[in-house]
Amino acid sequence: MIVAIFAKIADFIIGTISASGYSGIAILMAVESACIPLPSEIIMPFAGFLTLSGKLYFLWVVLAGAAGNLVGSIIAYFIGVFGGRPFIEKYGKHVLLGKDELDRSEKFFNRYGGISVFFARILPIMRTFISLPAGISRMPFLKFCAYTFIGSFFWSGLLAYIGVFLGENWKGIEVYFRKLDWLVAGLLIIVIFYFVYKKFQIKK
Repeated sequence: MIVAIFAKIADFIIGTISASGYSGIAILMAVESACIPLPSEIIMPFAGFLTLSGKLYFLWVVLAGAAGNLVGSIIAYFIGVFGGRPFIEKYGKHVLLGKDELDRSEKFFNRYGGISVFFARILPIMRTFISLPAGISRMPFLKFCAYTFIGSFFWSGLLAYIGVFLGENWKGIEVYFRKLDWLVAGLLIIVIFYFVYKKFQIKK
């Protein structure tokens, strides 16, 4: 079932890029960064592979990927700014989130937000959703955009280069990144359980 779903997603991505070129790359990468988990591990390697035939140019492929990431990230950022914080302030107590957690998150992003956003761009799951907490924590917008673009440019370039390096075998990269996705997801679950445990300990 899961394999069939990924196959359909891959076909959709390949069809979109084949038909639309750079704009297709930008749109697909924007979707991924707007909290919709469309795999960049398929988008960018396939785009990189297309540069071998001269249909696309490598630098423009990378720029399209980074620009799309930035646009999608800005959308998610402002969702966090205008919708996320009021929602958490009103309903967060039901999931053990309150003003203290928001304040700590805001201090964290003010101090380490830039480097966090940069590295999150190369981490599975995190790169899709990092913009939302950055917006909720009101991370400075220009700083957010700068680190988002730099991190996205690096990530897009790496994936596109892998597509060039692997050639017709570009799709093989997806298997390895899926394993990394499960690892990161497991670590996030552990962190969440630890957070819940500490909150209950404090309440007691």
